[in-house]
This record gives sequence, C-alpha cells and structure tokens, in this order.
Amino acid sequence: MTVGKSVLLFVVAALFEIGGAWLVWQGVREDRGWWWAGLGAIALGAYGFVATLQPDANFGRILAAYGGVFVAGSLAWGMLLDDFRPDRWDLTGALICLLGVGVIMYAPRTG
Repeated sequence: MTVGKSVLLFVVAALFEIGGAWLVWQGVREDRGWWWAGLGAIALGAYGFVATLQPDANFGRILAAYGGVFVAGSLAWGMLLDDFRPDRWDLTGALICLLGVGVIMYAPRTG
C-alpha cells in the first residue's frame, strides 16, 4: 500500500472518529437529542473498521500514529465547525504530532 493510500485512510478514520465524537457532543452537551448521539456512535464504530485497513499489522503502531492525526484533525474540525481559533502553540503541537505520525508509520524499517 502506498503512503498516499495510508494517509487517505488516516484522514477517513479521522473524519469518522472526530465527527462521531462531535455528533455525540452535540447530542448530549448541546441538547440536540439522542438521534445525533446515535449517529455519532455509528461513526465511531466506522472509525474502528477503517483503522483495520492500514497495511501495518501492529495495532499499537496504527493507533499510536492515529493519535497524532487525531490531534491535528481535532484542531481543524474545531476551526471549521466550532469557530475555534488555534494559537501558535496549538499549531506547533499539531505539527509535532504529525511529524511523529510520519516517523512511526513511514520511517524505513529493517527486518
């Protein structure tokens, strides 16, 4: 699997997980109803499935790398849907996390 396809899977997983968590948040905290929370639970389940499509067979590696994608994606989601404006430290932290994703997932390995 190419790096591009792997990155795309991380993006799709982020949309499902962050979107699912946001839907639950909206349903419960913003009183939009259990329908929203139920859709969020379905999206969270879809995230779990998409994560299994990554080429690496190591659960820990995939989830660790995804954590960095989640950090950056959560800030982006907040900007797009909740009028959140990250400061330079938020952005610096997200870039560090994405650098970590690259090292964990795509550094050359021997053996």
